Amino acid sequence: MASSEVTQAKVIYVLYLAGFVVGITPVIGLVMAYLARGEGAAWLDSHYTFAIRTFWIGFLYGLIATLLTVVLIGFLLYVALALWFIIRCVKGFRAVDQGRPVANVETWMV
Repeated sequence: MASSEVTQAKVIYVLYLAGFVVGITPVIGLVMAYLARGEGAAWLDSHYTFAIRTFWIGFLYGLIATLLTVVLIGFLLYVALALWFIIRCVKGFRAVDQGRPVANVETWMV
């Protein structure tokens, strides 16, 4: 396992979290995850798949929250979405830092 591959997986999670400050960085992380998936060790591929799913599921949740802002419930969903997103990124970052795969890549939860 090359340390540059591990670093790349960590950078993807950091780019996702940086999206709270600089909006475009999660898209950069998504592209990096798509490009890296299938190129490294299987345990790292679980991180790339997890990151890709985190982006798209978060995007879907964001659309739902946006639609529900009309009835004011969407604002609460934005807070829940932010917490969900942060937890998933921290969970993934910790796992890659410990050199292990993501426990349940297919989950929609945390």
